[in-house]
Amino acid sequence: MEPEFILFKRFDDVALANALTEVLDANGIAYVTEQSDHSFDPGFRNNDLTKQYSVKIKADDFERVTNLLNESELENATNADKDHYLFNFTDAELIEVLAKADEWSPFDYQLARKILTERGVNINEKILTDLKAERLKALKTPEPPQNGWIIVGYVFALLGGALGIFIGWYLVTFKKTLPNGERVYAYNESDRQQGKWILYIAIAVTVLVVVYRISQVFTGN
Repeated sequence: MEPEFILFKRFDDVALANALTEVLDANGIAYVTEQSDHSFDPGFRNNDLTKQYSVKIKADDFERVTNLLNESELENATNADKDHYLFNFTDAELIEVLAKADEWSPFDYQLARKILTERGVNINEKILTDLKAERLKALKTPEPPQNGWIIVGYVFALLGGALGIFIGWYLVTFKKTLPNGERVYAYNESDRQQGKWILYIAIAVTVLVVVYRISQVFTGN
């Protein structure tokens, strides 16, 4: 089966999306782009400021694309102005930028490496690999127990209707995408099992309600 395309980056600026796709085109990497108008616009205007642009790639290409983007910013980081805010970061804060590279731009990542090197901090490939491994391990950790949503899910499941079905389905199926393209379940096994029960109950109650209403129509009550 052909690998699916997974969201890699989402942008509010089409120019940033185009900059990414140019890198992908230049390196022969397959991608899919999507445009949505779902972001909130308090003035109810249909303009480019409310649009979002998503770029999806295959999971196997995540690390390669990340490395390409980092390499593309190497020269810019080398010529960065000394008044950039990262120059005010402590060594520990800069190392955290490297450890949580998925939360920072490729430019910030490269600049953090450059500043640490200039300060005499040894940041070799083994250290970067270890930081990446620790980050992936942390991101794989399931979200905290969803007790509140589980209670709400059971309530709406017993009432019947789409909301109970949605909450159950979401707890069971929702996955998060890691920086290396791997997808893992967001919730622990216990919460996912509760989600299954919510889903089953919600579907059963909904079916019973629909059958009851249909029977009322045919019996004339």
